[in-house]
Amino acid sequence: MHYVIIGCGNVGMELARRWTAAGHRVTGTTTSARRIGEIQQACSTVVVLRGSDRAAVEQATSDADAVVLTMSPRVTRSFDARQRVAEYADTLTASARTAAAVHPRVVFTSSVSVYGAGTGSLVDESTPTTDDPDASPRSFVAAEEAVLATPQGAVVRIPDVYGHSRDMDYPTRVKFAHEALGGSVPFSADALLYRIDYRDAAAALDFVVSEGLTGIFNAVPDAVLPPTNASAFGEICAAEGWPELTYRGEIKTPTIPVTSARLRAAGFAFVH
Repeated sequence: MHYVIIGCGNVGMELARRWTAAGHRVTGTTTSARRIGEIQQACSTVVVLRGSDRAAVEQATSDADAVVLTMSPRVTRSFDARQRVAEYADTLTASARTAAAVHPRVVFTSSVSVYGAGTGSLVDESTPTTDDPDASPRSFVAAEEAVLATPQGAVVRIPDVYGHSRDMDYPTRVKFAHEALGGSVPFSADALLYRIDYRDAAAALDFVVSEGLTGIFNAVPDAVLPPTNASAFGEICAAEGWPELTYRGEIKTPTIPVTSARLRAAGFAFVH
């Protein structure tokens, strides 16, 4: 098979390694020529392009069996509401619309932020998406709509990704919030801190593609109810002797349990 991965961050690179090891041909993309050498270690071909460049995307995906979008907005531009408007629209929505316009089989890596705080007693794929005005959920929802309008579109909704050696661990994230952001973060205090290891995120995408699944799937490790942001980050602050964080609640994520029963019923299992 020939697979194209648009956005070779930690999850995209792990997915590329899985597919290359399985004997597939993998084209990886990046917006930075400086990363070509790194991506060549996991991919058969590397293309420098922006996901919003229709001509470039069409050329790169012309003979692909599937296109997987694993773009991530820059962390440094994710903490300010005004910066999120352009950053998320360009990185997520424009890329999804472009891929959906040129290829029938697109799988988009989305976020549980599309649910907002959630409704009812359990969040599943039938839970309505949020009408929160923030650019983060709005951009994810718009990207999902573009992909799901294609004949073979699929969306995989994941929570916070962790576990890679290049990721900031949680104490470092809290330290960054205090040193660079004045201790103020855009998230909600009472949201449940669901997380997924980058290897499980890649495995979920591989599973959806390999099994030919379409539609929406939560890929949220749901065996144990996680702590809230306030509880988890409060423990870190207490251990380090830092003040408590201030939660602005601009980006809402579920405050009620999330289930990945649909993905597990299809045969997927979380490992990490």
